[in-house]
Amino acid sequence: MRKIVHIDMDAFFASVEQRDNPELRGKPVAVGGSRRRGVVAAASYEARRYGVRSAMPSVTALRRCPDLIFVAPRFEAYKAVSRQIHAIFQRYTDLIEPLSLDEAYLDVTDNRPGIPLATAVAERIREDIRAETGLTASAGVSYNKFLAKIASDINKPDGMFVIPPQRAQGFIDRLPIERFHGVGRATARRMKALGIDDGRSLREFPLDELLRHFGKAGLHFHAVAHGRDERPVRRERRRKSLGAETTFDSDLTRLDALLQRLEALSREVASRLDRLGIQGRTLTLKIKFADFTQITRARSLQEPVHRAETLHALASELMRAHFREGMRIRLLGITLSRLEARQPRGEPPDERQLRLTL
Repeated sequence: MRKIVHIDMDAFFASVEQRDNPELRGKPVAVGGSRRRGVVAAASYEARRYGVRSAMPSVTALRRCPDLIFVAPRFEAYKAVSRQIHAIFQRYTDLIEPLSLDEAYLDVTDNRPGIPLATAVAERIREDIRAETGLTASAGVSYNKFLAKIASDINKPDGMFVIPPQRAQGFIDRLPIERFHGVGRATARRMKALGIDDGRSLREFPLDELLRHFGKAGLHFHAVAHGRDERPVRRERRRKSLGAETTFDSDLTRLDALLQRLEALSREVASRLDRLGIQGRTLTLKIKFADFTQITRARSLQEPVHRAETLHALASELMRAHFREGMRIRLLGITLSRLEARQPRGEPPDERQLRLTL
């Protein structure tokens, strides 16, 4: 039986800002956005008490918390702290599966210090993070990834929760269906319409009916309702997409200004692709309008691309095809997906004629 720890940093971006700027400590802070517009990327716990959440429009956040302090994100600072935290993880195990800058699964079944209890390993990791970064982390400990991830959220912030095998089924049976990882709002509504409100009712629901209503996901729901999750902790998670987006201080209405912003986004994405040594075959353009409605348009290629000039040309083509006079656009984003490793040598794919997949 595995011993799995899920570490989740507490309000990571906002906590780094409060650590580095003492004037922000104890105050409601939003990373990203502004008092005029934009979207909150992260919120401090002081801001969360007012209902401010990540991905919330800044104007909504400000209505909920008039004293909210907006700070610009510093992603290089967050990445540097994330590297510190990852180095701490490696003292205990090399089976580390990062989920983002601020959370990861660790398999500590055979850990480097030889500590027999996973709970003790998790507590030492949390202590090391606090001592070396000045930040707090929450931890979940159990025998599989599903339960460990749910557990890490139970005693946030700066807490730990353990779900041992003998208590797992009782915990799952009492768990509201909305708390199941992988069950979003729409799926929760569908489940409740079928009489599935918690783990017990999910466990008792016939498997063939789960498959009929939810397809292959029904197998996952059935397994976790019985406390089963055989997914191992994987050292490398394959990145599925890479992108960048920007919210404008004022709505853009001119095509030339929009194309100029797309050029900057293309350079940003190309730079990150270069650092990672990857390329991709599908470019997606995201357009959000002044009324917060949004559309996405994609173009797939037979050959992978990674250069800024090519990304900009593709994004511009999509923009021109869908731009109309009178549009007021507040956000643009581009994403490259169907990623693969860069070819080590030979003719750069971007310089060949791009053949479109229709």
